[in-house]
Amino acid sequence: MTTVVVLADVPDEAALVTSELLSASEAATLYRATLADVCEMLQHGEADVLVNYPSPDWTDVDNPEDVLRELLGNELAAPEALRYEVQVGETHAARVGNALTHLLETEGEQTVAVVEPTAALLRRDHVGTVAMKLRTSDVVLGPSPGGGLYFAGFGEPIDFTDVFAPPAVETVTARAIDAGLSVEYLPVLPRLDRPADLATAVSLIRARRAAGRIVPPRTTALIERWGLSVDGDGLSRTPVESSDSS
Repeated sequence: MTTVVVLADVPDEAALVTSELLSASEAATLYRATLADVCEMLQHGEADVLVNYPSPDWTDVDNPEDVLRELLGNELAAPEALRYEVQVGETHAARVGNALTHLLETEGEQTVAVVEPTAALLRRDHVGTVAMKLRTSDVVLGPSPGGGLYFAGFGEPIDFTDVFAPPAVETVTARAIDAGLSVEYLPVLPRLDRPADLATAVSLIRARRAAGRIVPPRTTALIERWGLSVDGDGLSRTPVESSDSS
């Protein structure tokens, strides 16, 4: 069973998607939905989930852990199974590297991974694929459009210094190769904290919903509530409820 680190932020302070179609409060609501959908999916995929929360010194919130525990405690069927640990490191890459290296080298985990909390389209079968791929490959990466990453799994540590320098999928691959490690890949999926990915995510979710396929429930409910869709001009919004709905 792979331990998956979710590098979570306080929703109101997260790196939120920016769009003229969404208000700041709606963007924060979307982050809450994707975070809960991702954690729920990981639990269904039988991963051990470690929620890495920001240090109180980095936020305007007195206790970020309590904020995230309350959010996920109200949303998940088994919130008691989540682990919580504070993030350590000055940069995103350092925080990921510290968390994963600690799990591999100190706690003796065989395989570990990190997932972006806005990768709402990550599915249970993807998590199962990771477990299989990590039996034969040292590193498994999930690319997002534009060369980013929504997922990175490791059986061995690498040099994580500035490892997510764009294009992250190439940078992490190069570091793995430099360390003599083999690399495999998951399907390309959008992240909902990236404005360029939002239209892709909305269209995929609406298509999967129409076809009766599995969709992230909370994220999908917001897309429908806000009337988000994609047409010839890109992402559009048809009012369904008042714009301050959340």
